[in-house]
Amino acid sequence: MRPLETNGAGPGQGEARAQGRSGLARFFSRRVGRMLVRNTVVSTGAFALGLAVLWLLVQRFGVPEVPAAAVGFLVANTLHYVLGRAWIFRGTKRGVRSGYVIFLANAAVGLAITVSMYAALLEFTDIHYLVARVIVSVFAGLAIFALNASLNFRQV
Repeated sequence: MRPLETNGAGPGQGEARAQGRSGLARFFSRRVGRMLVRNTVVSTGAFALGLAVLWLLVQRFGVPEVPAAAVGFLVANTLHYVLGRAWIFRGTKRGVRSGYVIFLANAAVGLAITVSMYAALLEFTDIHYLVARVIVSVFAGLAIFALNASLNFRQV
């Protein structure tokens, strides 16, 4: 069993592991809830940047919606890594380079969720492309948070 790692959140760090929880149950603690709130703040800002890139590529440069969404997603995730490492998962023992590589691998999972759900919404509904992107972001964002919290930064 690896030693508990902290995120600078104070007393009770690693409480889910310390209580012997496994699987999904590890995500249900105040500490993880605080990380999720911080993640939501960072994700919202990064997502706004991604939407701006999406809008700019579609409206100003005529790029098709789905590839433009992928580019916006990747730009937003790079910003998210920088802010996430410094605030959401602070104190991680993971190296910057290896953490970024794993973060991008997790982002690739999120990208697959994003692009497939986004394409389906555009194909099978009349939802505006920006609204569809917002809907999809909830699902992709939760998946990426879970992957980073447990596999990358090992804080859950």
